[in-house]
Amino acid sequence: MKRYVTVAAGLLMGAALAFAGGSKDKGKAAAAPEKEPSHEELVAAAQKEGSLTIYTHSSRTAKAAAIFQEKYGIKVDVTQLKDSEMIEKVSKEAAADLDAADIIFCQDGSRVYPELILTGYVQKYIPASAKGHIIDSMYEDPLVWEIMPKLFLYNNEKEPLQVTNIWQFTEPEFKGRLQFKDAFSEGVNMNFFTMITRDDWAKKIAAAYKELYGKELTLTTKNAGYEWIKALFKNGVVLGKSDTTVAENVGAKGQAKQLYALITSNKMRTAKAKNLALQIAYEMKPFAGFMYPAYTFITKNAKSPNAAKLYMEFSMTAEGWEPFNTMGDYSAVDTIKNNKEDKYTLEDWAKIVVFEDPVWCSEARSDVEEFMSSLM
Repeated sequence: MKRYVTVAAGLLMGAALAFAGGSKDKGKAAAAPEKEPSHEELVAAAQKEGSLTIYTHSSRTAKAAAIFQEKYGIKVDVTQLKDSEMIEKVSKEAAADLDAADIIFCQDGSRVYPELILTGYVQKYIPASAKGHIIDSMYEDPLVWEIMPKLFLYNNEKEPLQVTNIWQFTEPEFKGRLQFKDAFSEGVNMNFFTMITRDDWAKKIAAAYKELYGKELTLTTKNAGYEWIKALFKNGVVLGKSDTTVAENVGAKGQAKQLYALITSNKMRTAKAKNLALQIAYEMKPFAGFMYPAYTFITKNAKSPNAAKLYMEFSMTAEGWEPFNTMGDYSAVDTIKNNKEDKYTLEDWAKIVVFEDPVWCSEARSDVEEFMSSLM
C-alpha cells in the first residue's frame, strides 16, 4: 500500500517565522491583543455578534454547543472534521481571509504547529477564569483543552499481565501479539512514534532494555527509539483499522494466548458494553503508553471573536466539560474534576506516559514516517 510522508516542515517554518517575526516566537501562537473584558462585557459583546461557528475533532462538541446556545442565546454551528481536513480547511480559509470558523478544537500537533500556529492563522487565548488553573505549564502554549491517553491494554480473561517492559513485545514469544491502529492513518499515533525517537525518551528506552536483559543495547539505527520501532515491526506487530476494532480483537474471550493493544483508554467503556476481557497495563516500563492533546484556538479571521472567547471560557467549566467527562478524557483545568472511573489522575499519567511535543513532532516526523515506511 502506498504511504504518504509528511511534507518536510522546514519550508513551512521558514516562511512562517518571517511572517510571525522571528525565532523568538517559535512554538507560540499569536496572542489576541485586545484588553481582557469582564465576563459580563464578554457576554454582551458575544450576544451582539449573535452566532458562532466551531470546527471540532469530536462529535460530543455538538452536545456542549447545545448547552451553550441555550444558556446564552447565541446560535452555534458545529462542523466535525478529521485532523487533516480541518487543518487544510482552516489554512485555506485564513489565507483567503474568508468568514469561516471562529474557534477550533483540533489534534495532531506536528501539523498544527507549522501550518496553523507559525503561519498566524490561529490565536492563543486563555480565558481569565482559567488563568492560574491550567494543571501544568506544558498545556498552556499551545493551549491544550483535552488530553486523551492511549495505553497498553491486555486480555485478562485467563492470566495476569505477562508483559511489563516494552522490549518484551520484540521477543519471539510475543510475536504478533501486540496490536494498534496504523500510524499512517492517524496523526497522533505517528506523533507518538516520533516522540520516542527524541533523545530523552530514547535514553529511557535504552535503560529499559538494560534493565530487562542486563546488557547495553546494540544500535543498528539512530537511537533506542528507532531500534524499538524496528524490532517491533520485525516481530509482526498487527496494525488495525481503528482502536475499536483493536479493542474487540484483543479483548475477545476464549483466546489461547494473551494479546495486547495500544489504544485509547476510553475503550474500557467498550469492554464493559461488549463483555470484553480488557485491563490497563499500569506498570509498563519505561512508559505505559502516550497522551495526545486536543488544542483550542480562535482563528485569525473569526467573524465572532467575542462569542469564540465566551465559548472557550464555557468549555473550561464543569458545565461545558460535562459531555466529555467520561473515562479516558481529561480536562487541563484543575477546577474540573475528571471522571471517577479512572484510577489515575492526569498528573499521575503525565509521570508514566509519553506526551506530544508539537515542535519536535513537526521537525522529526517526516524522518520517522520514512523510516517506518521502510519497515512495512
